Amino acid sequence: MFPAAPFQAGPVPILPGVRMKGVGFAYRRALRAQFSRRMLLLSSAPLALSLVLWGTLLWTGLQPLLDWLHGAFAEYEIFQQTGSVLAMLGLGVLKVMVVPLLAIALLLPLIIGSALLFMGVIAMPVIERHVGNTQYPKLEKKQGGSFIGSVAINVGSTAVFAVLWLFTLPLYAVPPVAWLVQACLWAWVTSRVMSYDALAAHASLDERRELMRRHRGALLAIGFASGLAGALPGIAWMGGALLSVVLFPFLAMLSLWLYIMIFLFAGLWFQYYCLGALEELRSTAPAPVVQA
Repeated sequence: MFPAAPFQAGPVPILPGVRMKGVGFAYRRALRAQFSRRMLLLSSAPLALSLVLWGTLLWTGLQPLLDWLHGAFAEYEIFQQTGSVLAMLGLGVLKVMVVPLLAIALLLPLIIGSALLFMGVIAMPVIERHVGNTQYPKLEKKQGGSFIGSVAINVGSTAVFAVLWLFTLPLYAVPPVAWLVQACLWAWVTSRVMSYDALAAHASLDERRELMRRHRGALLAIGFASGLAGALPGIAWMGGALLSVVLFPFLAMLSLWLYIMIFLFAGLWFQYYCLGALEELRSTAPAPVVQA
């Protein structure tokens, strides 16, 4: 008797409408699970870690960062240059807010990245076990991912996200454009990070790659929809800087809570969709040929 053949993706096509129907079905399931006691308690761990980390960093490092930026702007005469540009745009009153806004712009991707990392490492394995055990108890676990792999893809993707974020900073002058661009960045980073975490325990390496290929559009759609909500705290925080530098820490803490809740919902959405897609993939894959 020959050994069973390794996994090979079947040639069965999946129509876009079927994928979008799966996205909507996963959305409804995630929405119901989002505010359950279990999920709300689960969000407390990454939230607490984020608050402790950034509460400490902002308390001890915000003023030194502002002082350093002020010194750099004065040394290289950046104040004069930015003042001229803002005056041309009719925004000369914002000259005194350039340094605080730049500080926020530098800190915001780091805050988002830390929240995403804590969610991926702490919350996503629990979400995967919860959804897998309750909704897909018969789905075989092939352990195609690992904790180290999760950390690596989280850190690597967040680093790229942070660099791209900095390049898009000028778009904050046009908030609607900034909102859409930030949502696109979120779509990319969350589809990579959360798809990996959602499939780490259940899918094999080949299955995960095949699912990412087949469902790339649907996964990006979930990421983009989550990103439309996820980009709002950053824009609100940038806008809050125009009110008072004193609001920095409070707006940062509020943003952290919002990011954690958005990431929690996005994690559930990805989880339900990915496990449903994995179950469908296995059901349509050709059975291995067994010859006596």
